[in-house]
Amino acid sequence: MLCAAAAVLCGPARAGAAERPNFVFIVTDDQRWDALGVVQRELGNKARFPWFETPNLDRLANEGVRFRNAFVTYSLCSPARASFLTGQYNHQNGVYDNYSPFPARNTTYAEILRKAGYGTAFIGKFHHGKQKGPRPGFEYNATFLDQGIYNDCPFEVNGEMVQTKGWVDDVSIDYAIDYLKTAKDKPVCMWIGFKSPHEPNIPPQRTQKLYAGKTSKVVPNMLEPAVFRHSSEDAERKRLAEAALRDGGEIKPNLEWFRCIKAIDDAVGRLLKALDELKLADNTVVVFTSDNGFYLGEHCLGDKRSAYDESLRIPMLVRYPERFPKGQVIDDMVLNIDIAPTFLDLAGVPVPPSMQGRSLAPLAEGKAVEWRESFLAEYFIDREYPNTPTWVAVRTPSTKLVKYPGHDEWTELFDLASDPYEI
Repeated sequence: MLCAAAAVLCGPARAGAAERPNFVFIVTDDQRWDALGVVQRELGNKARFPWFETPNLDRLANEGVRFRNAFVTYSLCSPARASFLTGQYNHQNGVYDNYSPFPARNTTYAEILRKAGYGTAFIGKFHHGKQKGPRPGFEYNATFLDQGIYNDCPFEVNGEMVQTKGWVDDVSIDYAIDYLKTAKDKPVCMWIGFKSPHEPNIPPQRTQKLYAGKTSKVVPNMLEPAVFRHSSEDAERKRLAEAALRDGGEIKPNLEWFRCIKAIDDAVGRLLKALDELKLADNTVVVFTSDNGFYLGEHCLGDKRSAYDESLRIPMLVRYPERFPKGQVIDDMVLNIDIAPTFLDLAGVPVPPSMQGRSLAPLAEGKAVEWRESFLAEYFIDREYPNTPTWVAVRTPSTKLVKYPGHDEWTELFDLASDPYEI
């Protein structure tokens, strides 16, 4: 891998330095695939919360590519982030939980791009235990430790702790814009990690009163507990869903979660404006996504971790005006492990054979390409959250098989075409 990077620096490059794109990767925490205004409108009468609006994220979708079937291979914060960075499944990159440091043996796309002449910056949430210091492959770092806090969060800025003021994700955007203003002599690769909408769901003042009184639709799988769960909490969630169904089919959602995402949309709008003003927009690849999905009562669950689509499926928006057509919608299955090879491919840097994902560029450009017809998903039981067992799954465009080692009686096989709610 080092030789490949050196060849880019010293030998004939596939793309000149002035032509190489910038990369801005934005990842939220616990935002499910349909928590976008554009998706709610598209779903029509199947939308659970049609009142939700995200104008700036919708702008990204309208000006770029929206992958409607994007998934993580491990539905948990740190493992998913590790896969974004390495292009590898978690049984390969060694990140199985939220507490372990990111293994030093791993190679990240940022490390390769940095060797190829990119300025690399990591802003915001890293979330690999309480790991301090430079993030892997990034020369500029303005990040908080572990989960951080929503307001006045301390940031570690290039090794020095700084007490910040304001809502944490606004602060991250401030650092991101400041970095963009200073990075003029080489292309930029930037990661922006938002804390939102992770619990405890504390939005900034500007969105604290939005959506008062709004409700969300009850869907069929809210009445079907997860195959491995039969707790009193599950029974209560099922009871509330049944009562809501009798009373008109609406239930009160966690409005703070939505208010956090709306505030993220505002922050993304500020970033897009900065890219326009700095005249960087046309040659910048902007990716917006999340580290995992999130249950809003489906299968009587909250959180994520398990193998149903509400947990595995994520938003994925990619804008690159110089190469990708506007307003595309793509239904092929894409994964978080595809981001690293995509960035390297677009930068003209060879993709290491150790990366298990594939570049999304051919799909985004509308080229005829043979694409994956299945993918592996996995989860290893977490000592802090033992209620979700170890599982392994294979998903195709129309089917899903889930196995729970040691519990053959829990095996699930779904025909997703006729049973989209996985009942």
